[in-house]
Amino acid sequence: MHHTFRPTHYHTTMGPHDAVLTVQSGDSVSTTTIDARGFDHRRVSVSPRGNPQTGPFYVEGAEPGDTLRVTLDELRPNRTYGFCQSSLAANVVDPDYVPELPPPVLAEWDVDVEAGTATLVRPESKLGNFVLPLAPMPGCFGVAPKNGQFLDCAGSAEHGGNMDYRGFIAGTTVDFPVFQPGGCFFIGDGHAVQGDGEICGAGIEISMDVRFTLTVIKGKTIGWPRGENNEWIFTCGNARPLDQALQHATTEMLRWLQQDYNLDALSANLLLTQGVRYEVGNVFDPQYTMICKVNKELLRQIS
Repeated sequence: MHHTFRPTHYHTTMGPHDAVLTVQSGDSVSTTTIDARGFDHRRVSVSPRGNPQTGPFYVEGAEPGDTLRVTLDELRPNRTYGFCQSSLAANVVDPDYVPELPPPVLAEWDVDVEAGTATLVRPESKLGNFVLPLAPMPGCFGVAPKNGQFLDCAGSAEHGGNMDYRGFIAGTTVDFPVFQPGGCFFIGDGHAVQGDGEICGAGIEISMDVRFTLTVIKGKTIGWPRGENNEWIFTCGNARPLDQALQHATTEMLRWLQQDYNLDALSANLLLTQGVRYEVGNVFDPQYTMICKVNKELLRQIS
């Protein structure tokens, strides 16, 4: 079944809030999200800032220990105005270079969905009307965290959250561990475009129209978010320092290869020694995000 949901309020924490909609496993939902500062498609403030989320969506039959599979069917910016910061975050350059960073001002972009482009409008610079191709993705999404917690949408953990990984584009499937009955799925913080690492602390922030499908995988227990697209399988680790995020992602990949691809520990380790690829999801937020990837061409050799 397909549902159309129009949100009237948003949450800046992820947790077991009252459900805005109850769906069955396999149902899809079309809805809208607002930008990280709480502005909607009309550029009207409708929520406090802080990556406000649409949801939660309660999925019948989802219980702790299960997996909630989220298929990102469609992600489409629904206004022409996007914004980001114009200067990099101090923590991504050498300390002695920080005084040379330009004063931070808001960078504004004209987003043309039909043309698939974002064009820099302000501030004036030697880039002129710099153009980037759109690659819409949710900066923050996931399920209610474990132990009944309500966690700020600035952060991330096993439940997902503010991972800011540019690979979460339409067509991607993402699995989350279920910690609360119904899973309690949230989505928000739309980015029209984002560079690796979100190194200025923002993508091109925008509101979006989204459609996703929610499916419960009964009895399958995972530890961290897992994703899949046409070319790769990947795992997400969220933590500080960055090496701990990498450890979480790598450990989850080893478990996945043994759980679903019939490899023993030795075989999974051997595959990753030379077959692994890593991406930086986020190095700005309270928890960093690392992505551990394996190309499906390698997996086809062992299927």
